Amino acid sequence: MVTINTNPVSFTDSAKAEIKRLIETSTDPIKNKLRVGVKGGGCSGMTYVLEFDEQKTNDQVFDDGSFSFIMDKSHGLYLQGMEVNWEGGLNSRGFTFKNPNASSTCGCGTSFAV
Repeated sequence: MVTINTNPVSFTDSAKAEIKRLIETSTDPIKNKLRVGVKGGGCSGMTYVLEFDEQKTNDQVFDDGSFSFIMDKSHGLYLQGMEVNWEGGLNSRGFTFKNPNASSTCGCGTSFAV
């Protein structure tokens, strides 16, 4: 599959560091690709997907310079221009998503509406 260098999604330095750490500690050789995407559900209508998965036929491969990730071609519409960040503090720990396409988001920031 062809790797695309123009990314619809960007990652902050802290997100890149955490993702690289997770890739290095991954023990499942089949599900070794980082998937970025969306799925229906959540309190605002759509939920972000950030997980390790197998590459599928409809996926595009992107390379941000630190690692590669996969995304279903149809998800670009919802995620174009999104920034993924990692917060490692005591009160707020985890990945956060800044999506310019979201018309509203839930309080926890893991779901959105367009």
